[in-house]
Amino acid sequence: MSSADPADSNNASVFSPAERRRNLRFPFSATVEAVETKSGTKVIGRTADLGLGGCYIDTLSPFPVGTEAKIRIIREKETFEAHAKVVYSLIGLGMGLAFVAAQPKHARLFQRWLQEISGQLLPEKESSSQNVAESAPAEQTQTLKNFVLSELIMTLMQKKVLTEVEGKDLLRKLFR
Repeated sequence: MSSADPADSNNASVFSPAERRRNLRFPFSATVEAVETKSGTKVIGRTADLGLGGCYIDTLSPFPVGTEAKIRIIREKETFEAHAKVVYSLIGLGMGLAFVAAQPKHARLFQRWLQEISGQLLPEKESSSQNVAESAPAEQTQTLKNFVLSELIMTLMQKKVLTEVEGKDLLRKLFR
């Protein structure tokens, strides 16, 4: 086993995953299936936490940093699917994933999960299919706007235009 210098920028993601997070994370436990895009290798694990930008998966055989994968997070009878990239990996423990893309219906489900686990439940919708059909485009637009704003805030933090404290404060306000 070789020793690596945590200050080495190539290894920073392995040694300090918490420092790289740009979004609030919430404890969240669900089954995860991750399939490496190139080889089709599949790993099963459990989420430990979830945030707008990604999640952490507890698994004994994580993919290496940089791996692209399709993930399925299964919670009760609902399934969230997305394309993700491994941003850090700890052999024998797990991996951190950054979400890259998801279909709108999965993005809406994901946003609802975040609202539930953050304590910000949406009011119950009426069962009328007309009301659901009318509200779906508005929800999809708001989900996209929140995602874009979150990405902008994260980019500004990364470029040191915003401090970490300022960025996190804006992200909290965005998801109140």
